[in-house]
Amino acid sequence: MENVYGIEYSKPEVVLLQDTGIGVAEAAARTCYDSFENSENEVIQQIQSHMPDSDMCNSINSIEDSNLLDDLAWTYFHHSILEHANLSFLVRGTSRGVLQEHARHRIQAISVRSTRYTMSSVINAFVASKEAEDKEFFISKVLSFDMFVTSDEDYNRIEISAIYDKLDYQRKIVEDFYSIAVAKSSISFIEQHKGDAEAIFKALENGKKKRNVGDAFKHIISDNVKVDMVVTFNLRSLKNYFTLRDSGAAYFQIRWLAQEMMRVTPSKYLDLIIKTK
Repeated sequence: MENVYGIEYSKPEVVLLQDTGIGVAEAAARTCYDSFENSENEVIQQIQSHMPDSDMCNSINSIEDSNLLDDLAWTYFHHSILEHANLSFLVRGTSRGVLQEHARHRIQAISVRSTRYTMSSVINAFVASKEAEDKEFFISKVLSFDMFVTSDEDYNRIEISAIYDKLDYQRKIVEDFYSIAVAKSSISFIEQHKGDAEAIFKALENGKKKRNVGDAFKHIISDNVKVDMVVTFNLRSLKNYFTLRDSGAAYFQIRWLAQEMMRVTPSKYLDLIIKTK
């Protein structure tokens, strides 16, 4: 937890899912200069006279150091070669605000937890609480979902209360609210368990989910909502990302994320993109 501007925030978790190694980047650089024989890595030398087989490719992908890449990165600043190395990170618990910042980094592949498909529990909690006329049920239930990067319970109750009020406003102005909120086959559960918020909620959760339910309700959530994503950078783009986002001038939540990503990035990559000496 971290206190920023008087509010407690949780920090994201990051795992490195896969990395392609730096060997291909050296092979690419040696191709440019036709200098395979000058490599300190024997398998790169062999490319001069052999097209790589599967065993050679495995050896190439296991290379841990490359003098040429170090020279290109720090002496000649020939960073395009670094684009041949890729790293993929699983991120849990950053915010939608960070997602907006991430989108500014052009060269990345990013897959994000979809609000179109993952908001049904919030809507089900609202329907259940409304049928039982129990707003506190909604607040307590959504609080248990651990939806927000803020970890101050009093503050999060304000957030959830605002979500309830927005949904309640929408319910009043939409002619048939349940048609956009609940799957047709699940509507009978509301009458079946009338007045029992917990029973209605459990029945809706166990029933068929409304497809794309988030389409009608994206407006209810804020940048404070947690986001999970898988993001893949090539090493040149990762260098740019770390340079900008580990800066004291960066938005504090994306700085936390960059620092966690850096922490799980192996040194063979960091040595090529972050000057530590």
